[in-house]
Amino acid sequence: MRSRRVWSSSRPRSGWASIPGACCCPLSVSWPSGWPRPRAPRASAAASLKGRHDELLDALTFRRVVEPGAAGLAAERELDEDTQALLRGTLAAVAAADSPALHRQCDSRLHLAIATACGSPLTVAAVTQVQADLHDMLQAIPVLDVNIEHSNAQHEAIVAAILDGDARRARRVMTEHCEDTAALLRGLLG
Repeated sequence: MRSRRVWSSSRPRSGWASIPGACCCPLSVSWPSGWPRPRAPRASAAASLKGRHDELLDALTFRRVVEPGAAGLAAERELDEDTQALLRGTLAAVAAADSPALHRQCDSRLHLAIATACGSPLTVAAVTQVQADLHDMLQAIPVLDVNIEHSNAQHEAIVAAILDGDARRARRVMTEHCEDTAALLRGLLG
């Protein structure tokens, strides 16, 4: 039996590849043998953001529009078993991540799975770009367990709302999630 991959059959394959450090690995809690481990955050991550202030603030605004819309649309759709399994599997992977780098990678996969579930390849492309910019910013700040726990709780609520077909709740919780991350990152960006 082939292992389940973390993409749909439409366009998102290229999306997964453009997330730094991401790969399309099977949905499993353990890391596949022989696959490269995620890289630790770069020491020069903050320096790499210089000159991108306005672009990165815009990415946070764009995310605030795109990702809640994707979550709401996903909740409005009749999701097949594979898409439901994709959402549950990526949610489990992010919750089980045992390092900040792996958590970040799994977090991106979850957001791309939500975009995939909404059924729009253009939305997947938009979320892919937002997640790549977000990755750059998040590498420049320290990772705090309390932030990861809060994020994981929000992820659970978002996926539950999508699987329950509650578009309003899915949009609301994803909006809160995006706003919480933006507040954290605006301190970095000034």
